[in-house]
Amino acid sequence: MLQKCKLLINGSIFVTILIQHSTMQISSSNLIIGKNLNALRLKMGLTQEILAKYLDTSREQISYYEIGQRTIPTDQLTKLSNLFCMDEFDFFEEGPENQKVNLAFAFRADELTPEDLHSIAQFKKIVHNYLSMKTAKRNE
Repeated sequence: MLQKCKLLINGSIFVTILIQHSTMQISSSNLIIGKNLNALRLKMGLTQEILAKYLDTSREQISYYEIGQRTIPTDQLTKLSNLFCMDEFDFFEEGPENQKVNLAFAFRADELTPEDLHSIAQFKKIVHNYLSMKTAKRNE
């Protein structure tokens, strides 16, 4: 809601300013995606900080995504789907039983760098594509 306010000084209009009152509304899809992102991040043992570096954003932004206050850009959703070896639309699934997540690939390290996450995501994307092609071939 946009509201116009005028600043009066000695009876004369000095400046007109616009004030925007934000009524923060959180979309249900943002909440679902955020909840799924949080669960997947924790399953992989990643911190918000390392995930933020991987996505080239701030840790605070990851927090906003996870609580549903911000919408995740599609390019970042694609990077996350590659990292978690899943389709983008799986982030919109409410129940974990509906997600086709493949976290069977375990990568053990004391600390993962953003470069490590890029390599892992590239590898998982190849595996995911292979499994998708195998399923499509089987269904012909």
